Amino acid sequence: MGGQSIASDGILIDMAKVAWMELNEDKTMLRVGAGARWNAVIAYLNKYDCSVAVMQSNNSFSVGGSISVNCHGWQFGRPPIADTVASFSLMKADGEVLHCSRSENAELFSLVLGGYGLFGVILEARLKVVPNERYRLEQYMVPSTDAIALYEAKVAQGDVAMAYGRMRVDADMFLGEVIINVLRRNEDQVIAHEALKDPDMRVIRRSLFRGSVGSNYGKRLRWWAETVVQPKIRSGEIWRNDLMNEPVSVFENRKDANTDILHEYFVPKDQVGPFIATLRSIIPAQGGNLLNLTVRHVSTDDDTYLRYADQPMFAFVMLFNQKRTKDGEAQMQELTRALIDTAIDLGGRYYLPYRLHATPEQFHRAYPMAETFFERKAHYDPDLLFQNAFYRRYAPKP
Repeated sequence: MGGQSIASDGILIDMAKVAWMELNEDKTMLRVGAGARWNAVIAYLNKYDCSVAVMQSNNSFSVGGSISVNCHGWQFGRPPIADTVASFSLMKADGEVLHCSRSENAELFSLVLGGYGLFGVILEARLKVVPNERYRLEQYMVPSTDAIALYEAKVAQGDVAMAYGRMRVDADMFLGEVIINVLRRNEDQVIAHEALKDPDMRVIRRSLFRGSVGSNYGKRLRWWAETVVQPKIRSGEIWRNDLMNEPVSVFENRKDANTDILHEYFVPKDQVGPFIATLRSIIPAQGGNLLNLTVRHVSTDDDTYLRYADQPMFAFVMLFNQKRTKDGEAQMQELTRALIDTAIDLGGRYYLPYRLHATPEQFHRAYPMAETFFERKAHYDPDLLFQNAFYRRYAPKP
């Protein structure tokens, strides 16, 4: 969203056809071309009763792109996706292809994971995979002030595969309530091949979601549907692959007059309460049209250089709608900078794949290792062959 994969007057390398897949004999490791998208990966693994270990909550992205931003998802007790990468092949600026892992070219391994394509072209990766299990969904609605205590009590009961929260966004109870979703492994777990299913109620869910744009009534209606109607009609069991196999098209904006903007902030557990309290003040005061806020837990990342989870963090994933006007853009920039300052002041960070509204000073406050990161970039790519808009905004000027 901030040009992390493009640069003006540059050449874009389309990796879409580098999409082959090969599962090892004991079904624990997938060798995959970097251009493969998760929807194809999930379909391939499903034939072998396997699943992706860590990925985003939508299947529309590529493997290479996902490990370049070091994505994370709903997977409980897991670090970001870098933790699942055993190795990858990288074509450097001079054309040499290197095998990178935790023991071979380890510095490049750390720099490339979450490195936004600045060190070379990822050609293929070896990813750890897990069984495609059947889960039992539990949902709890509580005041946001009680959410952490309830979350910790529920996950402590064991057999948790995924867990996340969704916060109420209508003005009547703005961020005052949260739905906690816990997906547990069935005790009678039997791995058996089943065909992938389309996401439940796709048309209705899209209508409810898009109907909440700019409408407080629409937001109240969606919360009622999620807390009252959905638990009564949704199946209590779901396969892991079905849960992860949802495209962004279910919710994407198709209007020309406005656009949807993602934000994401990471804060330590003891700062979740203060962060929510500040969000409840800042977002309405600055006119932010918040459509969705999902909360996830991310374990410590020990692999990537430009890491956002240097300790266990709670991630606040926000989707805003803004007008495609100069005023709309200026308003979003002001809101973003206020939220970034809040996260940093609470010992947290913001996620880098989105709009480049952070000032250089904010970027370096959040990521103090960035200075050395850019020094290593110059070492491995002295002619600066690989660039993007993110690099041009935050890297030191020659």
